[in-house]
Amino acid sequence: MAEMKLSFIYRVAVTKGEALRYISHLDYAGAIQRAIRRAGLPAAYSEGFNPHMKISFASALAVGVTSDVEYFDLEMTEPLPPLDVAKRLKAALPPGIELLELRRLRKRKGTLMAEADEAGYTVDLPLTGTAEQARTAVAAFNAAAECVFHRATPKKTRDIEVKQYVAEDVALETDGDAARLTMKIRITPTGSVKPGEVLSLLVDRFGFPGDGKAAGLCRRSLTGRGKSLLEIDD
Repeated sequence: MAEMKLSFIYRVAVTKGEALRYISHLDYAGAIQRAIRRAGLPAAYSEGFNPHMKISFASALAVGVTSDVEYFDLEMTEPLPPLDVAKRLKAALPPGIELLELRRLRKRKGTLMAEADEAGYTVDLPLTGTAEQARTAVAAFNAAAECVFHRATPKKTRDIEVKQYVAEDVALETDGDAARLTMKIRITPTGSVKPGEVLSLLVDRFGFPGDGKAAGLCRRSLTGRGKSLLEIDD
């Protein structure tokens, strides 16, 4: 009878800063795994011919988007004190990834990806028209019952009804020739929408007077049932 191996799960909150804006989620995950190995942490690995580190991430971040807070769960083979794990990992992380908080989970009811159900974003961009034109465009988008985005990838194309994923009205702030859009987007088992896709619709369909190519997108929050993913129910 095979011996049962114990594993100990740590949930970690980190950032994805400006230096890493244009790397893919796969490269971002790889950078974190290399940091874990540099830190000498006893990460657990899958069995078989091609073992993988037992690490799982919440909702993947699109290329070109920074983040104030990202989460991952790391399984380890030893129950090290969280402060020790945090200290070692923080020293090993590359520029652009900052450790915010770490805690050990007493139990986990499901996957981290399944726990995340809403993300908050800001989009900062230059205005190419007036603030009044911007307000009119945002109001029209918010009032629309539905709005379809045509998503094209190298493998397939499909139409996405965007409004089903927008949790509340998009908010607008303007300051001179600059604008900030704030949006909350639902993450569901059947899919979601990217903030850049919402921005594209605002500009192309509703006439928002902004330079989308110069936009800075940032994920400000990632929550589950209205709570931080670090607020675990023991």
